[in-house]
Amino acid sequence: MTSIIAIIYQIIVFGLIILFVVSFFLFIRRILINATLRIKKLNEIGEKLDKIIEHNEQIITLLEKKD
Repeated sequence: MTSIIAIIYQIIVFGLIILFVVSFFLFIRRILINATLRIKKLNEIGEKLDKIIEHNEQIITLLEKKD
């Protein structure tokens, strides 16, 4: 009877260890995926800002020529 309880206890402990490892792996994976998406969005925002700055500079040069 005692050996059955010990076996059940070991199975529970190993199951919890495996659950922890899998959960930690999925957590790190989610963080990495979110980081890459954030970097892509920031790059897109940077490109849009560059276009806005270029258009702004063109407008300023046209206004300076007009005066």
